[in-house]
Amino acid sequence: MKILYIEDDKNTSDYVKEGLEREGHKVDLAPDGRDGLWQGISLPYDIIIIDRRLPGLDGLSIVKSLRAANIEVPLLFLTTMDGIDDRVEGLEAGADDYLVKPFAFSELLARLNALARRPPVQKEQTSLKVGGLEMNLLQRTVYRDGQKINLLPREYSLLEYLMRNSGRVVTRNMLLEQVWDFHFDPKTNVVETHISRLRSKIDKPFDAQLLQTIRGAGYMINAAS
Repeated sequence: MKILYIEDDKNTSDYVKEGLEREGHKVDLAPDGRDGLWQGISLPYDIIIIDRRLPGLDGLSIVKSLRAANIEVPLLFLTTMDGIDDRVEGLEAGADDYLVKPFAFSELLARLNALARRPPVQKEQTSLKVGGLEMNLLQRTVYRDGQKINLLPREYSLLEYLMRNSGRVVTRNMLLEQVWDFHFDPKTNVVETHISRLRSKIDKPFDAQLLQTIRGAGYMINAAS
């Protein structure tokens, strides 16, 4: 693992660095809070260890700034501040773990290994894009080539499912299940009707056709069409 350790006490930082490097890890040191924050934002790390009391910028501010910058790397506080309120404050600021000095190196190593095994945080998808067609999932708006397209709720849901499966054929039954929550064939042309309405809004006024009917298979939305 590549680890950043932000610590102003040279004896502690040298001890931790030497121990971690014996375990095969790469360790960068930052003795100042501002330098540590810059390194944490600018360089890729697998884990960042942070002291609470630091010159330049305190550890709590570093954690908050890293999270505000969308740095999702696991963060571990290693500090002498051992009160319950201190621990709660550190974790609520965005740290993933909190270890109090003095500490056993074996425990630090175990905690780092546990953090490294955690699956990465999956960021919520907020938009979909196929060619010039863009869907904002938070605002529930659709634009094509900068022109707003007004859709009814069911049309929006249909388009969202197609865009999430861009480049793949989706069958009529898949649409009935995912968009209408029908787990049977209602023997109506509800899918065909909505596909026709959707095509008239997202394709007809424009030069290129995105929404295709794949004869005998289903439908596909594709930027390359």
